[in-house]
Amino acid sequence: MRFVLPPLRRPRHPLARALLAVLGAVILGALLAFGLLAVLVVLAVGAVAFLARQLTSRPHPAMRPQARAAAHGEVIEGEFVVVRESQRRR
Repeated sequence: MRFVLPPLRRPRHPLARALLAVLGAVILGALLAFGLLAVLVVLAVGAVAFLARQLTSRPHPAMRPQARAAAHGEVIEGEFVVVRESQRRR
């Protein structure tokens, strides 16, 4: 089934055409303003949520005193596993 709108007839009178053009511009401006307002609201809510999460969360384990001392030049020992041997060793 196909949905077809009836053909739109533009008015012949120049004043009516001008009024329709102004009406279209006003509607387009209102839609743009509403979209901009919606974007600003989403950004503001996201910023508030981000700040709330940052203020209420615990510090990351990497920011504990031991990790901070290691970041300032101390050596951290650990274990590692060779994932792939080079071609020269074979």
